[in-house]
Amino acid sequence: MTASYWGFTITDGALRMLVLLHFHTLGYKPLDLAILFLLYEAMGIITNLFGGWLGVRFGLRLTLFAGLFIQVVALLMLSAMPTDITISLSVVYVMTSQALSGVAKDLTKMSSKSAVKVVVAEDDQGTLFKWVSILTGSKNALKGAGFFIGGLLLQEFGFQGALNLMAGGLFVVLLACTHLLKDDLGKSEKNVTFKEMFSKTREINYLSAARIFLFASRDVWFVVGVPVFLASTAGWNYNQVGASMASWIIGYGIVQAYVPNLLRHRSSLSHVTFSAKLWCFILLFIPILIALGLSNIVSDWLSGQEIEYNPALWLMIGLAIFGVVFAVNSTVHSYLIVAYSDADKPSLSIGFYYMANALGRLIGTFLSGFIFQYWGLLACLIISSIMVLIALVLTFPLGNVRDEKAD
Repeated sequence: MTASYWGFTITDGALRMLVLLHFHTLGYKPLDLAILFLLYEAMGIITNLFGGWLGVRFGLRLTLFAGLFIQVVALLMLSAMPTDITISLSVVYVMTSQALSGVAKDLTKMSSKSAVKVVVAEDDQGTLFKWVSILTGSKNALKGAGFFIGGLLLQEFGFQGALNLMAGGLFVVLLACTHLLKDDLGKSEKNVTFKEMFSKTREINYLSAARIFLFASRDVWFVVGVPVFLASTAGWNYNQVGASMASWIIGYGIVQAYVPNLLRHRSSLSHVTFSAKLWCFILLFIPILIALGLSNIVSDWLSGQEIEYNPALWLMIGLAIFGVVFAVNSTVHSYLIVAYSDADKPSLSIGFYYMANALGRLIGTFLSGFIFQYWGLLACLIISSIMVLIALVLTFPLGNVRDEKAD
C-alpha cells in the first residue's frame, strides 16, 4: 500500500511542476495557471467524501488500484493534447486531465492513510503517531523529489516525453502491487449508510475546518506565487525552480517524519492537541516577517547600510522556516484525525477530513493566482497570515475526547 502511494506521489509532484513551468513558458498568466489546477483540487473534495465510503464498503485495495489507474489515464490524456488548439480549449483540456489526476491523488492518499489506522492497535497512540508521521513525511519528501524530476524531465525530454515516461513507470507500479494486498483491507463488517459520511464528531468538524484554512494559508503563496516569482522576477530557469521547490517539499517531509521525536514526551492526545494550538500560533508570524523582508522598507534600509539585498534569498530563507513550522502543524493534524477516527471504519472520517484539506487547497490555489497577478507576492503573504489566524481560532475547541473515554 505504502510503496504504491510513494510511486504515485512522485508522478503527482512531477506533474504539478511540468504543467506549471510548461504553460508559464507558453505565456499563461498567473491566474490562468491557477485555473488549470482548480478542478484538480475541486475533484479532491468530492473524491475524499465518496472515496471514504467506497473504502469502507468495498475495501482499500479497490480504491488504491482505482487511483493508480486513473492517474495513468490522466498522464496519457495530457500527453496526447493537440498542439493546434486555441488557448481557451487547451485550458479546458488541461483542467479535465487535472480533474482526473485530482481524483487519483485523493483515492490513493485516503487509502494509504486509512490503512495505517487498520493495522495499528487502537490503544497504541505512540505507534500510531509514529507511523502517520512517517507516511506523511515520506509522501511529501517524494513529492518534492517529483518536483525536481518534473523540472528535469521537462528540460531533457519535453512535455509529452516526460508525461509518457511517468505513465509507463506508474503502470509498472500498478502491475507490481496487484497481488500483494488483501481484498478485504479496510472493509467494514457493518453496513455503512450514506448519512454516516456527514455525521462527524465535534472534534473532527473543528479539525476539518482548521485544515481548510491551514492549507489555504500555504497554497495562497506557494502554488503559483513562489515559482512564478522565482522564474520571472528572479530569472531562475526550469531546473533551478524545480530544484528549489523540490528541496522545500523534501525538507518539509523530513521534518514531518521527525515530529514524533520532537514531541516524544508529549504523544498523548491531550498533549498533541495543545501542540496543534502552539505551533499554529508560531506559524502566524512567519508570513508577516517574509512580507516585511520583501517590502521596500527592508530593501531601502539595507541599501542605506550598503548591504547587498537579494529578495529571492530572503524568500527562500523565509520559505524554509515556514516549511519547518508548517510541517509540524500538518503532522499533528494528520495524527489527530486518525486518532479521532473510528477503528472499524477509519476511511469515513479520514475521507471527510481530506475533503476539507482539498477545499483549502482549492481556495489557496485560486487566490494564489488571482492575488499574485493583481497585487503581488506581498499581498499573498498577508492573506496567508490571516488564514493561519482563522485556523488557530478553530483549533481552540479541540479536546481530548479519546483520553477522557480511556479514563
